[in-house]
Amino acid sequence: MQNLIIRNGLIVTAERQFEGDIRIRGDKIVEIGRDLPRREGDERELDAQGLLILPGGIDPHVHLTLPESVPATDRWVDDLTSGSKAALAGGITTVGNISFPQPGETPLATLKREIKLVQQQAIADVMFHPVLLPPIEAAIRELPQMVAAGHTTIKVFMPMEEFDQHVLAYLAALQAAGEMGILTMIHCEDWAIISATSQALLAEGRGSLRYYAESRPVVSEVVATQRAVAMCEATGVPIYVVHLSSERALRVCEEAQARALPVYVETRPLYLHLTQERYLDPGGAVYVGQPPLREAHDVAALWEGLARGTIHTVATDHAPWTREQKLDPALNVANLRPGTNELQVMLPMLYSEGVRKGKISLAQFVALTSTNAAQLFGLYPRKGTIAVGSDADLVLWDPTESRVVRGSGLFSRAGFSIYEGAEVTGWPRITIRRGQVVYKNGRITAQPGSGQLVQRGGTTGPAKAEK
Repeated sequence: MQNLIIRNGLIVTAERQFEGDIRIRGDKIVEIGRDLPRREGDERELDAQGLLILPGGIDPHVHLTLPESVPATDRWVDDLTSGSKAALAGGITTVGNISFPQPGETPLATLKREIKLVQQQAIADVMFHPVLLPPIEAAIRELPQMVAAGHTTIKVFMPMEEFDQHVLAYLAALQAAGEMGILTMIHCEDWAIISATSQALLAEGRGSLRYYAESRPVVSEVVATQRAVAMCEATGVPIYVVHLSSERALRVCEEAQARALPVYVETRPLYLHLTQERYLDPGGAVYVGQPPLREAHDVAALWEGLARGTIHTVATDHAPWTREQKLDPALNVANLRPGTNELQVMLPMLYSEGVRKGKISLAQFVALTSTNAAQLFGLYPRKGTIAVGSDADLVLWDPTESRVVRGSGLFSRAGFSIYEGAEVTGWPRITIRRGQVVYKNGRITAQPGSGQLVQRGGTTGPAKAEK
């Protein structure tokens, strides 16, 4: 870790933009201004002339761990080391990992096991979102201890059969969590509809993944989102809808927001850049995620939601497999390997398609990729902004650099990209995590284990970014 001065860049936050210098001591920002004088102990200067200085990105939704009980054939190919490298090279300094329990394991036991992995593997900073599975009553009893330890989120999967089997317990957990300042993240797809539709396709001989969009129809997302909003309204506690994919589900959330319900929305790069026709391509199974890709009007509606502020974050749901794993002929609409490699390209693609094409402003870009997540997940203002006293998580961003996406050149172990061949303009040149240069000139310059588990407070609603 070094003391730094970053000079001559355009400093960008969700609230304002201005030219200036940033002084870093250890892991904190200690001074911001114009023409800062060099002081004793300033060992290094970085010239950011022509570059944007952005807050380190926060991807609140990734999959980089699985319990040992999961067979090797069902495991994603990235861990906290390779995932950290991809994140840092893409301008993301903090990731939020979904942490699955061993059978019968409660959240605290899950967290204890996962924290060891941070100490061994992580380079980016990490927060954990333990998945709530039965026994739910035991998990509820542990919520106060989770909050005391700085873990203020849980994750719920509606498309699992267990959700419908234990819905009363899940409702009680959501209410108890919200009353303690814990934000509940909810995957909104309806298990019964998905199961019935998938089985019908298999019976008709249409079980291949070219029919994947039909197997998880928009109505399954809509009805689950309606249920999640109803639970929010009945309990009065906030919910965070993960990877929303469709216009109709967005309208459900927007109607709730118009009634001042604390409903927060995340979408995913897949749904901003691709449509469901991709499943008809040779090798279309590589695009399978949950929910499926949707239609062009859904893509347009999501971009409008980003601009209006009714969608609050963009997150990858990064869960990568190799191409061979994704194209396994044994897979079908009821037997999936969902997930894609997106950590390194999410911010560049959002900047290239969104900011450069005028769909969102630069301030909104910062809000969607850093500030809103920091506020929602109890990290603000330690992270998510550029301010005196904040962690020195910064990205020196070149707004003019163009690259062609090549999977072989990415840090993920997936070895390919679903955006192969796309020309993208706007990339990180240098990434700084807590005062340390961790990515520069295409290289990761920090070691596994240097990432930290970040303790968090309760959620606060995100402010609206300037257009």
